[in-house]
Amino acid sequence: MSAPEIVPVGQLPPVGVVPKKMHAQVIRPERFGDPIQSIKQEEIEVPEIGPDEVLVAVMAAGINYNNVWAGLGYPVDVIAARNKKGEPEPFHIGGSDASGIVYKVGADVKNVKVGDEVVIHCGMWDRNDPWVKAGNDPMFAPSQIIWAYESNWGSFAQFCKVQDHQCLPKPKHLTWEAAAAYMLVGATAYRMLHHWKPNDVKPGDVVLIWGGAGGLGAMAIQIVKAAGGIPIAVVSSDDKIEFCKNLGAAGVINRNRFKHWGALTSDINKPEVFMEWTKNAREFGKAIWEIAGKGKNPKIVFEHPGETTIPTSVFVCETGGMVVICAGTTGYNATVDLRYLWMRQKRLQGSHFANDENCAGINQLVIDKKVDPVLAQTFKFDETAKAHQLMKENKHPAGNMSILVGAEKPGLGIK
Repeated sequence: MSAPEIVPVGQLPPVGVVPKKMHAQVIRPERFGDPIQSIKQEEIEVPEIGPDEVLVAVMAAGINYNNVWAGLGYPVDVIAARNKKGEPEPFHIGGSDASGIVYKVGADVKNVKVGDEVVIHCGMWDRNDPWVKAGNDPMFAPSQIIWAYESNWGSFAQFCKVQDHQCLPKPKHLTWEAAAAYMLVGATAYRMLHHWKPNDVKPGDVVLIWGGAGGLGAMAIQIVKAAGGIPIAVVSSDDKIEFCKNLGAAGVINRNRFKHWGALTSDINKPEVFMEWTKNAREFGKAIWEIAGKGKNPKIVFEHPGETTIPTSVFVCETGGMVVICAGTTGYNATVDLRYLWMRQKRLQGSHFANDENCAGINQLVIDKKVDPVLAQTFKFDETAKAHQLMKENKHPAGNMSILVGAEKPGLGIK
């Protein structure tokens, strides 16, 4: 069968037949700004693939904040950054989560074949990078980037281009949109909780999880529970408490009951200021004890707010425990009372997405039905800009969101 010029959104040509063009949600530098203005539907030529690459017909795409950043052109102009590396496209197609069907494979690809149903993780690196070839963790490699943020050809299009190792088996019990919702946040949370040995979550460990009702937090609660730990969620309002408990949280703390948030200043060296701050931080610690039991402090603190919460996270963390952080949603300039860090031998660990092993770990938990994607809302393809605008304005629902691409109608999340 000859390849068609293009097919309508919600339809697919026969498996293995690749159209010349595709519908895509495109960002261009001349319209950088809020997602509602920066993301527009266009017709784009389907990309060619290299020897270790795979072309996937996107059935559904997951929504993450990195495409909001891409559309804003801040903190990085991702198009200009790629152009400096010699990549010619004057546009960006985002979307760092996807479920779909393999339509074409490169000459060196062995792990997937045309027709396979897959989910895609967003870790990319050069297979010829000396660090990678030596068998080291590719997340530390100089060539490591995040697919569809630091690279192009993401999932907000009918076809996406990925490296072969990014493809994992789609959990058979999930709909396309549920399968597209969990990998980025799930793999990030899995690495934070399982990778940094000896501070990996173990049975009976108390784990404090900031932002328990968000995409990351919803994954972390379930991962901790699956490992036999005791997840305690922190939220910003009482209406999120039941959501976290339903996911398996042993208890939930509303942070707005406390007033000591923010970065430490030099005033902390004044005895009266130090005593007041410590009193308030201990009150927060008592709220943890009310759930876990007196004297049971978090072995792991799952961090991503950053600036406003790091001082307290380090304070409440157990001696020899770890504060692990993957973002700074409240600011990047975190402060720490170093006395609690060095004298109690606590660990402050940065963590960034995940390697293939981490991604396979979270995918297996989903396949085994120990972790649910927590799909909260599904949008149509032409609502891509609207969905990202909701995320930018923090008006999106608790959990994760997906966009239908090749899948014409939404299912029920679980088959």
